[in-house]
Amino acid sequence: MTQAQAGVLLREWRQRRRLSQLDLAIAADVSSRHLSFVETGRARPTREMILRLAEHLEVPLRDRNVLLLAGGYAPAYRERALTDPDLSSVTAALHLILQGHRPYPAAVVNRWWELVDANDGIALFTQHTAPELTKPPVNVLRLSLHPDGMAPRIANLPEWRAHLLARLHRQAEATGDLRLIALHDELMTYPGGGRDRKPPPPEVVVPLRYRTDQAELSFISMTAVVGTPLDITVEELAIESFYPADEATAAALRP
Repeated sequence: MTQAQAGVLLREWRQRRRLSQLDLAIAADVSSRHLSFVETGRARPTREMILRLAEHLEVPLRDRNVLLLAGGYAPAYRERALTDPDLSSVTAALHLILQGHRPYPAAVVNRWWELVDANDGIALFTQHTAPELTKPPVNVLRLSLHPDGMAPRIANLPEWRAHLLARLHRQAEATGDLRLIALHDELMTYPGGGRDRKPPPPEVVVPLRYRTDQAELSFISMTAVVGTPLDITVEELAIESFYPADEATAAALRP
């Protein structure tokens, strides 16, 4: 990469965020003229300028390192394995959250929707899936929508599938991550779109209606991330938690 590449990449991120050059300049307290020079390669941005613009563009830490390298600077953020002792407090806290969520299902996933950790409530979703889908690394979106995965037991599969695909599409579009784009393309080929079905009545949220051997359960999903991360691995972790959407589901899962 040449040093002018940093400006080109910053412009691409601005366009992904659908921000005008003027709006970004005002938000980052930079002159619009100078930002234009940076984006066209006429001016080399400083390390501080790259980080300031990346912060306002909400660029993920992994991609901020790419911007810095493109500008001729050393990366600012480390990426450590989850087994690294420096991350032990984070992994312990995440595990504690998972266990505290029992008996309801909860899992920790990474940027590419691969399963990092889970409580035993997740077995509710995995017990009838094909073994090859639960071999590490387990991709939870593939597990959810694959015809040999959870899909046959999801009572509202067209709605749940549309919800997951829309969320993945937004993530892939916002980051330009080729792995996420490939995953989205793969999941789009799975059956279950239900294009000919009449749309269901609108709801406040899209629940996951899942058929078990005993009953149909209804869940609301919520996502949580680690606040103020300074490590790439930590920033890319998210907790996916499932809560009962009705009293019947809560009663069925009580010990």
